[in-house]
Amino acid sequence: MHRTNPFSAPHLGRCALWLLSLGSVWLVGCATKPVPLAVDGQHSSYTWSIQQQAAWQEMPFPGKVRTSYRLDALAPPGTLGPQGALRAEAQSSVSMLRTPVRVEADALGHIAFSWLVPALIPDADMALRERDDSTVRLVMAFEGDRSQFSAKDATLNELARLVTGEEMPYATLMYVWCNQRPVGSVIKNARTDRIRKVVVESGPQGLLKWRTYERNIRADFEHAFGESPGALVAIGLMTDSDNTRSGTVAWYGPIGLR
Repeated sequence: MHRTNPFSAPHLGRCALWLLSLGSVWLVGCATKPVPLAVDGQHSSYTWSIQQQAAWQEMPFPGKVRTSYRLDALAPPGTLGPQGALRAEAQSSVSMLRTPVRVEADALGHIAFSWLVPALIPDADMALRERDDSTVRLVMAFEGDRSQFSAKDATLNELARLVTGEEMPYATLMYVWCNQRPVGSVIKNARTDRIRKVVVESGPQGLLKWRTYERNIRADFEHAFGESPGALVAIGLMTDSDNTRSGTVAWYGPIGLR
């Protein structure tokens, strides 16, 4: 029986395209150093904003149209949100913004973020690889013991190292707005269970309003993965509509670590 060598040149070429589409490899191997986080004395918190553009890098996907990200002081009429919000518009496109950080496991606290979504993507379903699009995502990458990977994930990790020069994160946790699943649901990525999505908003009720969240990173990680998190090493934003071949737009506010 013939078996495909996953590390052969033709197979590597094919794998490179969908490996990056997992939405996790890009979160490590950043060319810049971790963002220096400023202490906010009033809240004893660590904060930084999207306005610090040098700290954020856009990552395109091979062969894909890029999502447009730009600072935009004007949100939709009738809405009141943070100054200098980030506007993301996807037209059958996908790309991401990410920044490296370094928060040790024992220092993990809460993350605060906000977004505004005018409309959801009708055909999107983040549990299905062919419809895995989302108007908004906040993404976090964590370190961990990669020796605990399954055989499949160990192969993906080795492919990531060969293709990008960096290993994939031990775990990637996303906060997402889902069309139909209830808040608190966990959606596993269709290709690897090392990427899991926690639903923080569901359905159309909150559309065209700024929605603000403060989440316990450790509690959400343990809920999603059933284990304790390692160090947080990167944070990203992603608006994509390439799988459903549709258009979508959203606004992101500043992000804070408490």
